[in-house]
Amino acid sequence: MKNKFVDEIIKSQAVYAALRRNTHAHPEQDYEKKITSDMVVEKLDAWGYDIYRGLAKTGVVGTLKVGKGKKRLGLRAGLDASTASPTGGFCDQGHDGHGSILLCAAEYLAKSQDFDGTLHVIFQPTEELLNGTREMIDDGLFTLFPCDRIYALHNMPGLKTGEFYFRKGIFMASSDTVTIDIEGFGGLAILPEKTIDAGIIACYCAIALQSIVARNVSPQDAAVVTIDSIHSGSTPDVICGYATLNVIVRTLNPEVRKRVLKRITALVQSQAESFGARAMISHMSNKPILINGHEATELALQTAREMFGENKVHENIPQTMDSEDFAFMLEEHPDGCYFLVGNDNEPDCHRLYKPEYIFNEDIIVPSAAYWCALTEAYLK
Repeated sequence: MKNKFVDEIIKSQAVYAALRRNTHAHPEQDYEKKITSDMVVEKLDAWGYDIYRGLAKTGVVGTLKVGKGKKRLGLRAGLDASTASPTGGFCDQGHDGHGSILLCAAEYLAKSQDFDGTLHVIFQPTEELLNGTREMIDDGLFTLFPCDRIYALHNMPGLKTGEFYFRKGIFMASSDTVTIDIEGFGGLAILPEKTIDAGIIACYCAIALQSIVARNVSPQDAAVVTIDSIHSGSTPDVICGYATLNVIVRTLNPEVRKRVLKRITALVQSQAESFGARAMISHMSNKPILINGHEATELALQTAREMFGENKVHENIPQTMDSEDFAFMLEEHPDGCYFLVGNDNEPDCHRLYKPEYIFNEDIIVPSAAYWCALTEAYLK
């Protein structure tokens, strides 16, 4: 793997590995990425980028204009790696590594300035909750910083270290979080005939919801309906009049998505009505299907092959039911691409979110070098 980008960037490998570790040692919740964003601003400012802060509270955008070229490229990375874990503490996806990769590339590009156009390096908070990109867009990201093309990467355990993985078109699933509140009528357990047991109704709804994928979605289509929690009651000898179900829906087809969400509403309402109860259904969040643009992905593939060779670049990898809020950026700007970089393919490697997961610092150099090559390829 010898080329001008790698040969230069490898000199800074230890610096950016240390930066990642320092960021990792100071995890920050959700939108409150102040320590990390301050560090990013300090670096970009020293390299001559124009800085904008405040999108999604702590998001940072650095802009570097070189020459008279009209094309505008956006490269996005997460700010920090952590969010609240369901089991307490923080969980990890390696976003501190993604930020270090983009900073490493940003430094090289600021010094070389071997391109013609405008580069926006976008550092986003709260990808973990799948909301940060939507917040940045709502706060004016693409109004303030128009991009003709956008890219993002993610490390992925289970794939060969430092190798690149792409897919054109539909790549990742939509994600919908549905909250179902059931209102019955509570009372003493010794007088069940005078109650409408919301807990029992929630159980019937849970069973009915399991039929949606099996009986409403073609076997050729992918969909997941998961009930991740049911809450009802907390006092002995009392039948609770209220219950809440939280449901996660993932699909890879827009029409299937509509059908599944519609069916959830119909099934739950009919179940509740059959018991004399009332069901209130709300969407807490929704993320679109991630769809990579053809031309953007083709350039990404070509650039990776030229840098690393055919055997380290993988096309048409399988679709996944994972979701990623970069899908919001691609929905706004379809000429873009999200791809994966292998983090560790050992048999005992640990997946994202697992406490044992470790970001592989060996991918910093090839990934940062790739950002530089892709920038120069697009902003010729």
